[in-house]
Amino acid sequence: MKILKRILVVVLLVIMVFIITGCGNEKNEYSDTSSDSLDYLKNRKNNENNEKKEDVFMENIKNISSEEAIAKAQKQMEEPKEGDQIAIFHVKGYGDITVKFFEDVAPKAIENFVTHAKEGYYNGVIFHRVIEEFMIQGGDPEGTGYGGESIWGEGFEEELSADALPYRGALCMASGGTGTKSLGSQFYIVQSNYKSSADTYLKGYGLENFIEASKIYGGDLANLLGYGQYTTFGQVISGMDVVDKIAKVETNPSNDKPLEDVVIESIEITTYSK
Repeated sequence: MKILKRILVVVLLVIMVFIITGCGNEKNEYSDTSSDSLDYLKNRKNNENNEKKEDVFMENIKNISSEEAIAKAQKQMEEPKEGDQIAIFHVKGYGDITVKFFEDVAPKAIENFVTHAKEGYYNGVIFHRVIEEFMIQGGDPEGTGYGGESIWGEGFEEELSADALPYRGALCMASGGTGTKSLGSQFYIVQSNYKSSADTYLKGYGLENFIEASKIYGGDLANLLGYGQYTTFGQVISGMDVVDKIAKVETNPSNDKPLEDVVIESIEITTYSK
């Protein structure tokens, strides 16, 4: 009987500890009604949904033929129609870069970028990260690569389409990682030309049908499409010589920041006219 009583006491103690501590992350996670926990759960669900969306996107583009890929890339490079909305980057000491937008592909990214530009958010902002034969990145008022936010004050999700991909001259949204719903104010312009060494990686990602399009239109599909999917919301239609000039500046090897600031004086939003 003494042994039985001792066993009962131990069992009761274990049960009490179980109740007091909540015993288990699952119970604590779903019973905690603090705003931090609710935000965590909401963000986790959003991220899971985004990852599923990107998986579908990758599966879809893998089924695009080489001929279709070239045709889509060719259309991406076409000049805009009369009256279409465009943006002109006025870069101090370097010149102008003009881009068109893909309204049907990335309306949220465009609304965010255009609103910021019109409100002067990008005035005086630098290209804080420059890597020759890859891209030039800006849009962070802090100039560190860790700042900036969307016009909604929170991150938003990728908008993905085979009709707008990271070929040379593509204007894309910087991201904290695929599926993270982390888009804010930062953007980059793809500067890289075609490299045959990337063919192996494209094949590894199941994207060999994009090799011929890459040969014609350059870009970095291996890193920016295969490794991680990024929103492409615009395309340079003039001023790639300016992009190339910026890409050649001397940078700090530890963070790829230009040793001398490359400053965006302003981004003008206007309409296209031949």
